[in-house]
Amino acid sequence: MSIRGRDSLGGRAAIAGIGATEFSKDSGRSELKLAVEAVTAALDDAGLSPAEVDGLVTFTMDTSPEITVAQAAGIGELSFFSRIHYGGGAACATVQQAALAVASGVAEVVVCYRAFNERSGRRFGSGVQHREPSAEGTALGWYLPFGLLTPASWVAMAAQRYLHTYGLTTEAFGRVAVTDRRYAASNPAAYFHGKPITLADHAASRWIVEPLRLLDCCQETDGGQAIVVTSAERARDLRQPPAVIVAAAQGAGRAQEQMTSFYRDDLTGLPEMGVVARQLWATSGLAPGDIDVGIIYDHFTPFVLMQLEEFGFCKPGEAAEFLAVDALPLNTHGGQLGEAYLHGMNGIAEAVRQLRGTSVNQIPGASRALVTAGTGVPTSGLVLGADD
Repeated sequence: MSIRGRDSLGGRAAIAGIGATEFSKDSGRSELKLAVEAVTAALDDAGLSPAEVDGLVTFTMDTSPEITVAQAAGIGELSFFSRIHYGGGAACATVQQAALAVASGVAEVVVCYRAFNERSGRRFGSGVQHREPSAEGTALGWYLPFGLLTPASWVAMAAQRYLHTYGLTTEAFGRVAVTDRRYAASNPAAYFHGKPITLADHAASRWIVEPLRLLDCCQETDGGQAIVVTSAERARDLRQPPAVIVAAAQGAGRAQEQMTSFYRDDLTGLPEMGVVARQLWATSGLAPGDIDVGIIYDHFTPFVLMQLEEFGFCKPGEAAEFLAVDALPLNTHGGQLGEAYLHGMNGIAEAVRQLRGTSVNQIPGASRALVTAGTGVPTSGLVLGADD
């Protein structure tokens, strides 16, 4: 059973810096160089030098080791280094790991980073092409021979059940795509800057795996993003207003698999995000109505709807209508559908901008932001707050 009570991490650490490369389809440089550029930009944003960093956190999928990034970025000794598994589900957990290190005194300044050439190099959307022997690979052996070869095909199974259960059409998914692209259209950093779409555009886009169309699937991106975490006290003396880590959580549900949890009793929700939601609400003392902006992981549109329902913003099956009335500003950077696919790290950066008041799509008075990480896999989430 997952924890139900409030933990003691909230308010003890803050995000002090954010930095990114440009988002492109062909970066023309190595993933290590992308990582170093992002880390350097984040430290400059915070007003810190590389010598002040003593911790690094990244994803198990990242190809740039912590010690290599430290050497290339001019960082000296490290007292803390860590990696989080499960692809996009790791995003918010990297910040949680950094906050835990800072709060416990293991490190003072920790940089979280993710960098890849996901368009010009290895494309995750191409599916499973080679798998070393592992327990995860064995589990996939139950699905791959029957044509479930790609992330889109795995998500399509749950998406089809969701539509059937609630009597919806694919227009429900289109509302997510339209919302993201509306914000991306006014974000100069977004790949789809100046390119909003309509529900008709969504309905006309080609099938990928029914009921998912092209515009239901996030893009593939080259780029890097880094986040600087330090104590809330120290962050207040740095260059930027701190984004306080009000709560942070990880979650894996019962009968959890990686993208293929098809043996659960119900495929219309995301139990792993339910675990995260309970912890975030308990620790923060907040409720859905207290959140000013939501940065909801959007690798595929159906899972955005399910996340909103898991967090209690609306009842099961009602998330599309919740979006239709703009009840919550959502993915104001354009999300991974509209800005870039950086395994959710760029979403954390957007939440920080909202709390600083510097987003290109600024929500007036935003002081509390919910950020989620990848779903269908063990996942994570954050509640960030402006410094009081």
